[in-house]
Formats: sequence, C-alpha cells, structure tokens
Amino acid sequence: MDVMPQQDPESRQPPEPSRQAPQAPKAPQDPYVLPAEGATAVPPPPPTLRTTLRRAAFGAVAAGVLLAGALVAVEDGEGDGPKEPGPVERAEAAVTAGSPASLSDLTALIGDRQKWVESHPKDAPSLATLGTAYVEWARRSADTTYYARAEKTLKRSLEARAGERGNEEAWVGLAALANARHDFLAAKRWGETVKRQQPKAWSVYPVLIDAYTGLGDQKAATAATEKFGELRKGVPALARTAELYRGQGWREDALATAREAADRATQPAEKAEALHRLGELARERGEPEEAVAQFDAALRTDAGHHASLAGRARALVALERTDEALAAYQSALEKFPRPEYALELGELYESLGLDGDARTQYARLRKMVAGAKKAGVDESQVLARFEADHGDPDAAVELLRGQWAKQHRSAAVADALGWALHRAGESEEGLEYARRAADTGVRNASYAYHLGVIQRELEDYGPARRNLEQAVRTNPAFSPLAAPLARQALDALGEPPPGGPGDMRPPPPPPAPEPKPEPKRERGRETAPETRPEAPAPSKAAPSPSPSPSNAAASSAAAGRPETAAEASESP
Repeated sequence: MDVMPQQDPESRQPPEPSRQAPQAPKAPQDPYVLPAEGATAVPPPPPTLRTTLRRAAFGAVAAGVLLAGALVAVEDGEGDGPKEPGPVERAEAAVTAGSPASLSDLTALIGDRQKWVESHPKDAPSLATLGTAYVEWARRSADTTYYARAEKTLKRSLEARAGERGNEEAWVGLAALANARHDFLAAKRWGETVKRQQPKAWSVYPVLIDAYTGLGDQKAATAATEKFGELRKGVPALARTAELYRGQGWREDALATAREAADRATQPAEKAEALHRLGELARERGEPEEAVAQFDAALRTDAGHHASLAGRARALVALERTDEALAAYQSALEKFPRPEYALELGELYESLGLDGDARTQYARLRKMVAGAKKAGVDESQVLARFEADHGDPDAAVELLRGQWAKQHRSAAVADALGWALHRAGESEEGLEYARRAADTGVRNASYAYHLGVIQRELEDYGPARRNLEQAVRTNPAFSPLAAPLARQALDALGEPPPGGPGDMRPPPPPPAPEPKPEPKRERGRETAPETRPEAPAPSKAAPSPSPSPSNAAASSAAAGRPETAAEASESP
C-alpha cells in the first residue's frame, strides 16, 4: 500500500508507490485518439441496486447521528463549529476553484488518491485527479521524472473511461502535461477537443491560455482569458487577466489587477502566487526594493513557493546585495532546480569575474537540460540562450529554428532567435525576429536591448539609441552582464546631432529666377526681347548635414583609424 503521509512543505519527494495498481482492460478502440468533432459526452452508468441500498442505509445512520447531535446541542445551549478541512480537502478545494494548492496539501492529496486507486483501479475520475496532481507536483518541484508517471496514470484513466464518455478531465490533465513539457501544439489539440465537447467547462481554459501563449497566438490567448473570466470569477480569473495585461505591456492595468488578486486571495498558496506576481511586476519596472518585499511576503505566506527564492535573488542582484543574491540562487536551485536559474547564477558569477564558478553552473545547466529531455521536457529555449551568449551561436540558431518550425512563436522565442542570429553574424535576418518580439508590446528590457544592439550593428543609429534608452529606462539592472553593455553602447552612440538627422530636414528651396527685361515699346507696340538663352544663375550649395555616427564611422574607416576603446565596448 502506498499511503503518502502528510509532509512538511519543504519536502520535494512524495514516496514511491510500493506496487503498481493492476491495469484495467483496454477499450476496444484507442482512447487516446482525439474524438471526432461533434462527439457528445455520455454520462456514467447508474449505480447498482446494491450500491443504492448501501448508500441509503448509510444516509439513514448519518441522519440519526446528525439528529442526535442537534438535540444535544439544543440541550447544552452550544454547539461545535464546522470541522476544519484537512490537507486533502484543502487541496481538492483549491483544485476545484482553479487555484494552486500548497505542496504539503498536494502531497496529502496524492497519497490519498494513490491509496484509493490501489483498491479501485477502474475509478477514472480518481485516476484523472491523481495524474493531474502528478503534473502539478512535477511543475512545482521541478522533478521531471513525475511527468512519465502522470502520463501513465492519465492513460489508465482513459482506459477505464474514454474521454468522449464523460472523462474530459483526463484530457485536460494531458493538456496540462503537454504544456509542462513545452509541447504547446499537443496541449492545444487536447484542450480544443474538450472545448468542442464542453464549451462551458471552465477547467479547460487555463491550459488553453498556456498553449496559445506558448504558440504566440495573442488573439486566441486573449479570447480564452476573457472566456475563463466569464465562467470562473474570482482570484484565478484575476490572476490570468493580470498575466494577459503584463504580456501586452499594459503595466498599470496588470498591476491593478494583480493587486486585486492579492487582496482577495485567502488560501496560503493562492496568496503566495499573487504576491510573487506583484514581485515580478516590480522587478520588471526597475523597483528591486519593492520586489524583494513582495517575494519575502510570498515566502512568509507559503514557504514552499520556491519560485519566489529565484525572484528574490534577481532583485537582490539589482540592489548589488551580491552575497545575499548568491545564497538565494543556491537555495532556489537546491529546492527548485530549473535550468534558467543555473544560467542566471552562472552569469552572475561571470559578472563578478568568477569564471570557474560560472563554468560549473553552465555545466550544471547542460546536465539539467539533458535530464529534462529524457523525461520528455523540451528545454531548447534556455539552452539556446546559453549557447548564443556563452557557447555556439550557430547551435543556438539551429535549436531556435526548430522551435519556430514547431510553431512556438512567442515573444520570448522570437527575441531569442533574433539575438542568436545576430550573434551568428546574421543581423539583418535577426532584426526581423527582434522587431517581432518588441511589436507584441511587452515591456521587457532584454528585448529592447537586443533590438537596439542589432540596429546599431546595421548602422540604424536613431532607432538603436531609442531602444537602448528604453532598455536602461525600463529596468536599469535587467541583467548583471547585459545591463552594463547596454549603457556602454548607449554612451558610445552619444547624443543625437542637433536638429535631428540630416536626411530628415527639408531640402533647400530652389534658386529664385532672374527677372526678365521689360519689353521695348515702339510706336505703341511691344517689341519681344531677344531670344538669346541666358546662363542660369549660380545656386547656393545646400548645407552639409550635421555629423552623425554613421558619417563619423565612415570617415574613420576611410582614414584607416582603428576603433577606439569606447567603440569596442559597444559589441555585446
């Protein structure tokens, strides 16, 4: 028997099952093939007579107990309050509301469902709940080995009852699993199948929002978010709406909505998630002290919210509290080992001149990406970010082209591909993707920095200056390595020429024509002037345009002057 005891929120590993529950016989047709459009859900079969009688007897006994309790309460003049829900009930309530459960409650729910399905191997809803809980555990703990267990359990649920026979929750679980593995096309397929059959099932819209966002389909993500808000009011809808506003660059709306979600959240895990979102918004707009305060509040509310450890580390880097930042990153990697945290910690070490420690983290990143790949998780994007700046830019381009071919066309992928192309010497092509990332409207200092550097490389100095200024203004400490390079590149560009670029001034007016001689009058008649052609009057030369970085660079190149230290520092 595999009963999972309630564990401390800091614990990351639920116990392994002691034995595998027996497999149910497979249905005549493959239950994993998506049903055809128009398929209808069939309700589960009615309970047997024996089950009905047993439930009736239990109800009678329960009614007697309740009546006796009520009489005692009347005689004593006082009664006990409602029973405090246990961890399993709290986790189920959170899932039913569409909110995150704490790790300790999630652990208890997994143990409870494991015990139940061992003796009820054909209980499709319980198997679906268990499989989805495995997905959430793996996502919250970064233990990718649980994804394979989730897939196996969800397929067992579909073997017990196919999705078109009322087991849509197993399909929703498979969609959540596909999102966690960064297979957004599969997630979209599963989610849209459920939506066609149950358009008012609110539980499918969060997985659809994640899938559409991963595919870069802002229009579909917006529509799904709005539909989710119609079907499921409260904190979950506010959280999704805040993320939508954040992705579109509507900072004030995102902040107001996120604050409302934090104010209305009641459960610890839900509250911590809302506070974490406020911390991320503060960090992105260049307010690291506010970010640290929000991340600290999230950790006080739920010590198992390990993502706030990494958020706190980023904000501490911006405050130049380096020792604390290093400790926070190390704690985050111990409790929530994600490749992107290893990359960030490696870059922090590199910015401090600790190249050996940086290489250790980069090697750790490669190992984590390889392990994730074995579990079916695609971490190509973070690996490509590493290769573009610290490894092989051509390899980064190849990885990201593969992502683009799979229709993973979010702003993050577009920005990474544009930057990798620039680093590989293909700045003109990279410019297209960098612009696409910026055109989504998201206010991301790294995107603006990448676009500005590419434009500077292509000698488009005006837009380059604007985007570099935007990067520094949006978040002055957006990266321990890239933020100083952004300021150096901006300083090297200097101030714009007075009066603006020369080609934007109106052309000089044409020279005024010479006055014609008056005709001679002879006996009352006009005499035409001589038709001999006149030489045109010399026109004044147009003023030469103001000096610009482009002209200065061309003059320096013609003179064979080597680049200065300031110019050399512009290259990222």
